Amino acid sequence: MTDTSVRIDGNTLRLPGGAAVRFVRTLRLPETGTHPLPPGLGEFPVRRVRDYPDTVPEQWRARGGVMLPVYLREAMWLSFGGTTEPAALQVGVGKVCAVSGKPWSDRLARDPQNYVVLPRQPWLDGINSGTGTVRQFVAVPLGLGATVEGQVTGEEVWGGVQLQAFPLAEERLAEWREAQRRTRAASGPSMAFGAAAPMAMAAPAAPAGAPPRSAPSMGLGVGGSLRQEVYRDERPLSDWAATPAGRVFVHLVTPPEWRRITGEAPPPSPVDRAAYTRAGLPWFDYYDQDAEDLAPTDTLDGVKPVGDWLGDDHEPWQQPASHQVKPLGDAPGKPVEDGDW
Repeated sequence: MTDTSVRIDGNTLRLPGGAAVRFVRTLRLPETGTHPLPPGLGEFPVRRVRDYPDTVPEQWRARGGVMLPVYLREAMWLSFGGTTEPAALQVGVGKVCAVSGKPWSDRLARDPQNYVVLPRQPWLDGINSGTGTVRQFVAVPLGLGATVEGQVTGEEVWGGVQLQAFPLAEERLAEWREAQRRTRAASGPSMAFGAAAPMAMAAPAAPAGAPPRSAPSMGLGVGGSLRQEVYRDERPLSDWAATPAGRVFVHLVTPPEWRRITGEAPPPSPVDRAAYTRAGLPWFDYYDQDAEDLAPTDTLDGVKPVGDWLGDDHEPWQQPASHQVKPLGDAPGKPVEDGDW
């Protein structure tokens, strides 16, 4: 029987079929201009919802999945490093596709394309909103209309992030594996991908008679524009499986609620922009001349940045020096419980 379980390996979500996703903290960029890619400032910790039945909101238990802590206006990007086999990964923000701007779907689509191709797409820093650019993922509360979900659908119901992976169809996957075997045989032995041993997560005891309460709901809006391509799939749509191998709902939790729910301290607050640049930390400019960028959709091109809704935070900006911009070239664990969403 095919395993459809999503598992946590450290802070990495491993979806059936080999797709790996990590949520990475990063520097939030100004909402004007177009910028190179800031590097990661550490991974967001990820925990299973089902491990905290006495402290998570009832609605979260119904949706299942995982949760991670994020500060108001904190930026993040998704890393797909560690993906072991080709996958078509759908990424939803409040059940709006981050690639096409269309409503969440249980099927892959090509016109417009509603998925990213792994491992060709190494990461995704935001929604596909311009030619060769994306608008940075930034966390905001539901209820203000600032999320992508609120601006595209007119409602804020879901929040969070949704992931769904489609493997190659059986025949195409067999062909790919054979090609990989031949490549390895021709090149000699190589280091195998190693996964860290998963850690068991114990749920904290809830006070007697204290029912789970509601928690502030968070979603993703957009921030500054980044130079990043979302690659067009070079395979015919028929190469992919007709049904997903697995999916997961990712809840975004405010730091105070994270502490209450899990008993753990949240990560420290994000570093400010001026200190980041003064420290000489690198920026990245990624370019793949062999790949074709997806054209932006009218839906996502019109999404306004969070500053238009929450106001300017007046944080100073220091432009990175030219030497700081670096050009780039081309498991086991407990299963995550899926739910109704």
